[in-house]
Amino acid sequence: MHDDDDLTPAERRARMSARIAEETAIDEAQIKRVVDRFYDRVRADDLIGPVFAERITDWQPHLEQMYRFWSSVALATGAYNGTPMPKHMVLPVDATHFDRWLALFEATVRDECTPEGAEHFLARAKNIASSLEMGVASYNGAILARGERYHPAR
Repeated sequence: MHDDDDLTPAERRARMSARIAEETAIDEAQIKRVVDRFYDRVRADDLIGPVFAERITDWQPHLEQMYRFWSSVALATGAYNGTPMPKHMVLPVDATHFDRWLALFEATVRDECTPEGAEHFLARAKNIASSLEMGVASYNGAILARGERYHPAR
């Protein structure tokens, strides 16, 4: 028998979150710093900044949602319950935009986190970017092969 067998799902989640935090030094304050610094970079970026600026006028609700999202993604807290795909698949973006998003995110987590924390965030961010890129491609009628990137004809 495992120690977790007698725990409730909420207790298991809390134990897993604590283990991740211990291994990565990621906590809620760290997530807030990463999100805030990342979106400072996004807003200043010439490529992806305008995509966000066209859709977000009041940043605080978006940031609050991103704190919950990354808490769920990085610490497995279950704090976020949304569905990001429908909001992203309609955006006028392609592989170039996702590459920039990842580059800005990587620079942020490398600046703000321990090496273990940065790698933890990055592994998840890469999966998210890949999934969203496939969703955008599919929405636009493109079926990507494994490893293929979305570059629509212009």
